[in-house]
Amino acid sequence: MKISFDSAAPRAEVLVVFAHSDGKEAFSLTNPAKLIDTAGKGALAATAKAENFTAKTGQVLSVPAAAGPGVRTVLLVGLGAATDKLSAADIEKIGTAVFAALNARKVASAAVVGLDDIKTADLDAAAVADHLALAMRLSAYRFNKYFTKSAKDKQIAVKGVTLVTKAAGAAKKLFAESEKIAAGVYLTRDLVSEAPNVLYPASFAAIIKKELAPLGVTVKILDVPAMKKLGMHSLLGVGQGSVRPPRLVTMEWRGGKKSQKPVALVGKGVTFDTGGISLKPGAGMEDMKWDMAGAGAVVGAMRALAGRKAKANVVGVVALAENMPSGSASRPSDVVTSMSGQTIENLNTDAEGRLILCDALTYTQRFFKPTHIVDLATLTGAVLIALGEDYAGLFSNDDGFAAVLRDAGAAVGEPMWQLPLNDNWDKAIDSTIADMKNISGSRYAGSSIGAHFLKRFIEPGVTWAHLDIAGMAWTGKDRPTVPKGATAYGVRLLDRYIRDTVEG
Repeated sequence: MKISFDSAAPRAEVLVVFAHSDGKEAFSLTNPAKLIDTAGKGALAATAKAENFTAKTGQVLSVPAAAGPGVRTVLLVGLGAATDKLSAADIEKIGTAVFAALNARKVASAAVVGLDDIKTADLDAAAVADHLALAMRLSAYRFNKYFTKSAKDKQIAVKGVTLVTKAAGAAKKLFAESEKIAAGVYLTRDLVSEAPNVLYPASFAAIIKKELAPLGVTVKILDVPAMKKLGMHSLLGVGQGSVRPPRLVTMEWRGGKKSQKPVALVGKGVTFDTGGISLKPGAGMEDMKWDMAGAGAVVGAMRALAGRKAKANVVGVVALAENMPSGSASRPSDVVTSMSGQTIENLNTDAEGRLILCDALTYTQRFFKPTHIVDLATLTGAVLIALGEDYAGLFSNDDGFAAVLRDAGAAVGEPMWQLPLNDNWDKAIDSTIADMKNISGSRYAGSSIGAHFLKRFIEPGVTWAHLDIAGMAWTGKDRPTVPKGATAYGVRLLDRYIRDTVEG
């Protein structure tokens, strides 16, 4: 789908125009819609009234119309109450609705007019057009790789959309950068959607190098001998039951000043999680192909940052392993020594994400000396019980840093909720035979227990946040800018955090 910008409406088979709601049942047409209504002798308004169109945000009404040469249809789209100043999230909701309507009608070409009439809280006309375009691009994602007979039915029908605004030049410039973020989102969605017989530690590492190295990202892949030499026995223990050995991959983007210490993004990449010897129930295990969504988000964020040439130094680190049961698999009650030197009693092999992340965190701090670390992981089912599929769980050793991340997430529609840390929960993972155990043995505070485990590997002076994204990595229904399936949660919020705080 080609998205373009122009100051005048081109020939198109569908025109998209807008209307405001009065907050009740009536609506008011924006100026371009009024012109079309006048040309059609009141047909647009009359049809809208007959169809009970109320112009609520994102509502779409299709009206056959002769609004100009070659125009087949007018889509009337609701903006909500005329007194409301729309947010970026509202604009993206509208963009999602417009795309869905165009695609459902198999529209080849469309022009969106009247963008300059949209009142927003803090966006100019160029930014409105950019957010609308980005929403359409993100909504157009499909993972169609394995369809054969029905492939044509799964393709995006929309061939081209032109967004008409007086600020076309500025909008085009903004969207050129937004396209780089969308590319990062697409990459993450591809990775999370991929079948686990295709995406495993070695192949994942190869994809990272292929995608990021040409953009100027320095990619380094550590294999088993290299990790053994470094003492990463916690990470290695998770993968020892699989015929597909683990990897640790680092990605360095140096777009800031040489003297600037980097920010680090660390991701859990369990490419398939059976639970190991602590085997999961069979029902729903197929979902465990996306237990690498944290790593996927880090890779997508690095793709976005490098693509738009972010003026920041950022390192991404992903720990990749496949958790399988076998004669060589780690057993419940095994004790391993992490890269940090701390020993861990592995009481539950299905609490494996923290075991690979702890070595990744140590490696990151030891070799890159970051000022801040954000780790992302589909870490616990407990976070779903607490927050459902509406928020990621946020934990941090710095409330100010947590607030910065919350603001970044809120700005791009990737919300999170800060959950507490507590000394009692830290004591709950003390082991009788090692420095710590990987579970508390209790049903309570499971997400916080996982966060406390990771916190033990954060060195003094490092600002850290942990995002438990188990409820956010996949969606069973379409959402604004997010079609059903892999969400790529984390890519946009990490990019926004770097943009606002590190580049700022």
